[in-house]
Amino acid sequence: MAEGAELMLRGLCPAFWPQQASAVNPPPAASRPLDLLEETIRQRAAALERADQAATKSYTAKLLQGGVPKIGPKVTEEAAELVEAAGEEGDAGREHFIYEAGDLLYHTLVLLRSRGVELAEVEAELGRRFGVSGLTEKANRSR
Repeated sequence: MAEGAELMLRGLCPAFWPQQASAVNPPPAASRPLDLLEETIRQRAAALERADQAATKSYTAKLLQGGVPKIGPKVTEEAAELVEAAGEEGDAGREHFIYEAGDLLYHTLVLLRSRGVELAEVEAELGRRFGVSGLTEKANRSR
């Protein structure tokens, strides 16, 4: 993974959340790591639109500049790495799996931004599906 992405993903680690936050007591919504990450990606995209030269130096900006042809293969790669890590045993395997999940989430958020889609829109779609059997939802798609 590129160094810039790794640095950004460090924000996904609970160790970087405010001290009162924990897995049982997550941080407030405005400071949730995914929200913070989405905001950072949004800012990089806005800086690119302003032709801010400093913004073009980040890994996120380079992905956004390449669009779906650049980001899509990264999402595919990270998804494959996540599945591979899922097969690893023990604590080290679990840690690797979590790390790869972070990579996939990051690249997915960049892909969403490249298409102008907010995480809240995906959350709304998941909310719409809540309480509907996956089999029913899938059957309804083919109609």
